Amino acid sequence: KQASEEVSKSLQAMKEILCGTTDKEPPTEIVAQLAQELYNSGLLVTLIANLQLIDFEGKKDVSQIFNNILRRQIGTRSPTVEYISAHPHILFMLLKGYESPNIALRCGIMLRECIRHEPLAKIILFSEQFREFFKYVEMSTFDIASDAFATFKDLLTRHKLLVAEFLEQNYDAIFEDYEKLLHSENYVTKRQSLKLLGELILDRHNFAIMTKYISKPENLKLMMNLLRDKSPNIQFEAFHVFKVFVASPNKTQPIVEILLKNQPKLIEFLSNFQKERTDDEQFTDEKNYLIKQIRDLKKP
Repeated sequence: KQASEEVSKSLQAMKEILCGTTDKEPPTEIVAQLAQELYNSGLLVTLIANLQLIDFEGKKDVSQIFNNILRRQIGTRSPTVEYISAHPHILFMLLKGYESPNIALRCGIMLRECIRHEPLAKIILFSEQFREFFKYVEMSTFDIASDAFATFKDLLTRHKLLVAEFLEQNYDAIFEDYEKLLHSENYVTKRQSLKLLGELILDRHNFAIMTKYISKPENLKLMMNLLRDKSPNIQFEAFHVFKVFVASPNKTQPIVEILLKNQPKLIEFLSNFQKERTDDEQFTDEKNYLIKQIRDLKKP
């Protein structure tokens, strides 16, 4: 108990040095000294490795100290980003934090701060551990699963060119795992995953990924099934992915065949699809456009 109290006091003192107080700014020179000590002594690593042992307020202080020191810049340099790049196990310790309920959300806060920096995001994306996210976003504790999804989404949307390169290089493995999320029993995971998929394939940086995704008949079949999901929200998100298949001017032969085979059914289905969305003009226009595209399809 005494050790725990001393740790808490020390953390608070460190936080004051780094963040200053309401009436005084943090002194630059002392901040630089403290930062240097955190790297040299390996204390940054020790704090994360032992986060479970620190009391509730202390955990909050650790995440504030970590995030503050991560944002610190000297000219164009970010010393802490350089330090973590040289000690990447820090990132994987934070990621593994999702497996421990009492530190998961604190680790999530620190992980998202890391992802703001492209060199650190790149380490996570191109690591084997990235695929752990597919497990974490399905966790039974709602708060942890949601937090993991927020981090997962950040990783796949923040640094556009990096993500496009990553998805192109790892397309098969990633989309195989991603498809499982679209079949998830968990409504929230399923909806968030669909929404993110729509965002990814509609982003112009991901043109090559979109072209590949909409060329595969099994992906179209999955979206057609999700259009009939019992949840109107999931139907709506599926619609935004489905429309990319139909609107594409360069449909592959198998895609054209599926649309032609289901032509009358699809026209009827879309005509009655979510009619209650009367105030959403864009949705109505898109729906009418898709009906016209399907109606005008001819056998090649």
